Amino acid sequence: MPMAEETRMRGGQSLAEELESCLAEWSHRTGIAVETWALPAADVPSRVRGGVMTALRETLSNVERHSRAKTVSIAVTVGGQGLRMTVSDDGIGFLEPGQGSGIARMRAAFAEAGGTLSVNSVLGQGTTVTGVVPRQR
Repeated sequence: MPMAEETRMRGGQSLAEELESCLAEWSHRTGIAVETWALPAADVPSRVRGGVMTALRETLSNVERHSRAKTVSIAVTVGGQGLRMTVSDDGIGFLEPGQGSGIARMRAAFAEAGGTLSVNSVLGQGTTVTGVVPRQR
């Protein structure tokens, strides 16, 4: 994942700032607490940034509509291996993770950025969405 001129900030914001803004607005609107474990110190190419933000917004929408969660925990890191996004909630979980149009949109967003996305859920214990975009050489 080259981190040079291809990186474009929206409104002068870094990816970390855009994530913080999105999470604060969503938490305020929904009343669901957000624990931020990590935000990226480095910025990323615009296509990766777009994939992350699209998948994050869809994940949060699913949490709001389906999970009955009280807390969502988020970590987005950028390192030598690439980018990793993890979003976990303490909601009700579901039996068949990976189904539905929202999950298809999240997967497509990461695929367009050159990555993959997985969804793991435990009934009664919550759901974790993990997206990875490997560093391109």
